[in-house]
Amino acid sequence: MYINTEQLKKFLIDAGMISEKKFERLERVAEEEDKVIGDVLVSSGALTDEELRKSYAYLLGVSFIDLRDKKIDYEVLSLIPEPIARRHNIIAFNKRTEEDGSDVLEVAMLDIDDLRALNFIKKQTGMKIVPRLTNEASIKNALKQYHKSLKEDLAGIIDEDAARLSVHMDTDSSKDFHNDDRKLAEQVPAVRIVDAILQHAIVQGASDVHIESHENKLLLRYRIDGILHDVMDLPIAISSALIARIKVLAGLRLDEKRLPQDGRFKIEAAGERVSLRVSTLPTHYGEKVVMRLLKDGAGGFSLEGLGFSGDALERMHEAMRAKTGIILITGPTGSGKTTTLYSILDILNTPDVNISTIEDPIEYQLPRINQTQVNSEIGLDFAMGLRALMRQDPDIIMVGEIRDSETASLAINAALTGHLVLSTLHTNSASGAVARLTDLGVEPFLLASTLRVVIGQRLVRVLCNHDEPYNLSLDELQELEKHINMKEVLRSLKKDKIVKRNATWKSVRFYRPHSSDDCESGYSGRRSISEVLKVSASIKDLILAGSDEDMIERQARDEGMFTMLEDGIKKAAAGITSIEEVLRVISE
Repeated sequence: MYINTEQLKKFLIDAGMISEKKFERLERVAEEEDKVIGDVLVSSGALTDEELRKSYAYLLGVSFIDLRDKKIDYEVLSLIPEPIARRHNIIAFNKRTEEDGSDVLEVAMLDIDDLRALNFIKKQTGMKIVPRLTNEASIKNALKQYHKSLKEDLAGIIDEDAARLSVHMDTDSSKDFHNDDRKLAEQVPAVRIVDAILQHAIVQGASDVHIESHENKLLLRYRIDGILHDVMDLPIAISSALIARIKVLAGLRLDEKRLPQDGRFKIEAAGERVSLRVSTLPTHYGEKVVMRLLKDGAGGFSLEGLGFSGDALERMHEAMRAKTGIILITGPTGSGKTTTLYSILDILNTPDVNISTIEDPIEYQLPRINQTQVNSEIGLDFAMGLRALMRQDPDIIMVGEIRDSETASLAINAALTGHLVLSTLHTNSASGAVARLTDLGVEPFLLASTLRVVIGQRLVRVLCNHDEPYNLSLDELQELEKHINMKEVLRSLKKDKIVKRNATWKSVRFYRPHSSDDCESGYSGRRSISEVLKVSASIKDLILAGSDEDMIERQARDEGMFTMLEDGIKKAAAGITSIEEVLRVISE
């Protein structure tokens, strides 16, 4: 948000809020530390955050709103999904109808110049949006209301409706309960409970919902930012109705409780369209259900937003500018490989190219891209799909995953015959991709000819706040030096202006997660840590010579590649995550 420094200075001095001498001194501090003058005014104690925000509001000609003690109607609050509200610091707090019949939504913001957020909300709600300036304390109070309101709503619905569900508990597998289960699934209480669970999960930013059958209860759990959290215990009496309702939505057989089943369905909640992949599994006390939540559309992704930067980002863009070759993304399940692939496709998706994909599953629908879903039941696997794509006159091909030698061979052949191929591979590091492909039967000379860049990545949780800064001890620095190139990481931190030019490792600050009312774990959201291995002439020579992954990694590091650990330490020094989180993810 742009505020003219001279105007701010004049206003504060005229209002008697600060002396000219003190303002000019703090202005020099802001210049030396490359900070915004407003941040320095608050951190120095010259102004409170509220005083600064009210001054901004006056200069910008907008109203200031204080939400610290305001209970916001949940129907109004939820017009902006919590992830959007948290990411853009924007809260819907009042809805009104004007004399001409048009609806107006008043929103509180920290940055009223965030046109992207305002346009998104206008498009989603179809209302006229009126921005008001607020402070961080107001935003935090409002964000807490998302969690409290929905959890209370969910608990209230379950308490009210559980007793009304007629449940048949009969373990005689010879009896057909198909009709009874369908009646249970269609009852209003079952519908309301499932809807509340899914809405709660979406607003909390869950990627997976687990409903687990135990002896005396159903356990509801959400996976948020890669970590499973217990949400609440549900009455065991609602088990049959709850699972039957989910099966009906996913198109699964109600009478099949002894075998695993897979299905999918779509819903719209919290202003977002979400696809759900459903998996059921028989367990000792009944069926377990896991639902994977996939938000429709890949809009809003960018490589920078995912965590790529500097030389690593430039290497990726260089590979994307090529017309042929293979770009590989490696990492375990849940490391964000597919999201990175979609972000690359989004950049490459221009009117002059034909892009085709073969995926399992299609997680996001992208405009102008021809996406095909793997279907093993009819024999449509990655290899068969890739052979078909080659006859579709593609310029760019995306293969969801290279799982076997046939798919690997076809991908190499596609790259050799004038196509740019994007795919993923399950390896622990970028350098491990060469050995993995060799194990799948790909000849080293073909790999050297086609491989452009290999991206290894993991996802780390992002710190909510920086309340607990600390410096590493001498022992910790010595231990760290065994695993990373301390000199190069510090040089990169200085180059990116994350630390001062005269900083040493002893003065670099790191941060520990700090629990708060609106951020229980101390983390919210995830960002990638990565290593980007460019297949240079010297790396090609090592591949041809059959070198192991350690030799390839050493050469790549000599040529300037940061390992995932080094990239993670850099992000920890930037205050994005913590060293503990980086080490947790790397060790996994």
